[in-house]
Amino acid sequence: MATFSLLFGLALGPVVGLLATLAMDRVMPRLPEGTTAPRVAAGVLTDTPVDRAPERLATWTHYVAGGGAGLLFVGLVSAVQAALGVGTAVALVIAGPAMLALMVGFFALIPLPRARGLPRQRLSTIRRDWALAAATYVVAASLLVAAAGGV
Repeated sequence: MATFSLLFGLALGPVVGLLATLAMDRVMPRLPEGTTAPRVAAGVLTDTPVDRAPERLATWTHYVAGGGAGLLFVGLVSAVQAALGVGTAVALVIAGPAMLALMVGFFALIPLPRARGLPRQRLSTIRRDWALAAATYVVAASLLVAAAGGV
């Protein structure tokens, strides 16, 4: 059972997050509303309508949040390992769905309802596309952590 030291986990998390975000970037443009999520975040941060949200801020927000989510994911995996005394593979099976729920729940409950300029008809498609993009992120992050953990 490979467990991550605090220092290794702090270094690994953002790397995993950024690489998983790059995997997510391959999926998002293929979805009808896939690239809307970063603009939602930028729009909420600047209090502007989503369609006029600063593109540069949307990009920065996307990657910074991805790196931070990687740190959270590695922390979840380590916490599951420590709390349950399980290996990396079992910890990933538990932490993966938890991370997906956190990512989708946070987006759907915090920034999306605060976004300006989105017709209600688009909201369900935006949520669905974000869930698919987040699932891609979690799968990629899981594979990366599994490789780092020697699974």
